[in-house]
Formats: sequence, C-alpha cells, structure tokens
Amino acid sequence: MKTAFEIRYSSHPEDFKKYDTERIRKEFLITELFNRDQVKWVYSLFDRFMVGAAVPVSKLTLETIDPLKSEFFLQRRELGIINIGGNAEIIADGNVFTLKNKEALYLGMGNKQVSFESLEANNPALLYMNSSPAHKSYPNKLITLADAQVMEPGSLETSNARKINKLLVHGIVDTCQLQMGMTELKTGSVWNTMPPHTHDRRMEAYFYFGVPENQAICHFMGQPSETRHIWMQNQEAVLSPSWSIHSAAGTCNYTFIWGMAGENLDYGDMDAFTANQLK
Repeated sequence: MKTAFEIRYSSHPEDFKKYDTERIRKEFLITELFNRDQVKWVYSLFDRFMVGAAVPVSKLTLETIDPLKSEFFLQRRELGIINIGGNAEIIADGNVFTLKNKEALYLGMGNKQVSFESLEANNPALLYMNSSPAHKSYPNKLITLADAQVMEPGSLETSNARKINKLLVHGIVDTCQLQMGMTELKTGSVWNTMPPHTHDRRMEAYFYFGVPENQAICHFMGQPSETRHIWMQNQEAVLSPSWSIHSAAGTCNYTFIWGMAGENLDYGDMDAFTANQLK
C-alpha cells in the first residue's frame, strides 16, 4: 500500500487523568512513521491536524485519503514538509523543488498533483510532514536554515541550551494556520520547552529524531497541575492537545520538529508556567 492512514480522536483533560500508560501511548504516540515507498498519515481530530511521513525510494504521489472527503489532498489543506534524510525532488503542479537535509517546503491549498522522489535511491529522503485545514491559497515556498528566524534560549546551567529554527512561521512564509520549526539541543543539554507552557489557541505535535541507539526521550504532557509522561524512541512523534504542556528530557541531546495549528499565528502566544508550578 502506497498510502496508509489512521484516525486519532480528541480527548477531554478530565478523561486524560484516568489514562494508564497503554492508553496514553495508544492515543497520542505515533510510531513507525517512516516506511520505504509509503506515505503514512495520522489524522487527528485535534484541530484536524495531520502528522505524516514519506520515504520515496521510488517515486511517490500525494494521494487524498477517505477522512478528507476531497478530490485531491490539498483541495482544502496546506502542507509543510521538513526533510531529515537524503536530498529529495518534490514536484507540485509542475513546479520542481529540491529539498535538502533539514530544509522545509510549504505547499499551499490548491496544488493538485504532488510527487516525492529521492535523488539517490541508496540514500532516500525522509520527509516529515504536517498538514492543517486551509481557507486560502498561499504561494509554495522553500525555506532553508539560512532563511530561518533563530532563537537560542536556555542555558547549560539549566540543561536546556537550544537553538530554535523557526521555518514555517509568520514573517517567513504566509500560511493559513500551519506553523513548523526545528529545535536542536546543544551538547550537555537535555530539556526542551522548559519552562513549559500551554496555548489554548492551538494544538501541537513534536517529532523527535537524532536520538542515538539505546537512548530515549521522556516526553511530559497533561495539564500543569497533573502531568503524565511517555517514553519515546528515535523518529517517533507525539500529539499535544491545547490544554497540555509539551516538554521533554532526553538521555542525551537530540533534535525535534514542532508543528502547530489553530486560530493564532503569533509564535509567542502561550500561557507560561515555571518549573516549580508543575505537579
């Protein structure tokens, strides 16, 4: 099967308090994203956000899936792609984009024919993708790390020194509601998004990669007054509802991609908490 998908339903924070480890992993953890010659999607009812991946050893096409009830995938959606593998060629309605490692591509609503191809079959592209509903067609755009808005918050003293690369954000590319970026933890730092926050105006998904073998990520979620954790491996993603914090500590440094969708495009729109407020 060239395209596979599954549906994840939304949940209430009061119900979430009763979830055991198995249920938390079933509802929020996304595993086995990258499969050779396959496009895989998780369709979430949190803001109708989609998390996906494609590994085009041979040429793949972006196909619509049944939950969208659309003639083509981007009929009423926008798409963000970040490549964490070998170089890719992406063609959107005849427009050709070469997407290198850690580069991003935005494709706006209305692109009918989209294909993915690796430039080297023995070093295939690993295309991590987020998609959200759209109300307007904005131009396609390639974004490199040189184009990114960069922040370097945290410190080694608090084990959270990191480089935040804002890639698909307001001021770099016009989008309806999708935002994406990549955060790189510096050597000796393990905490991301600490101090933590929530944002009722949008949900978020984190995708962790660059995690060495036999190492792991402990991702924290839930309301600040009652948190839960979930252990994650390399190249796994997790959904974060608007009422949940989204923070993690790794057993080593790592990189992660964040993606958001909702009603507010202001990156700084968040409700912050200090670490000592968590329970």
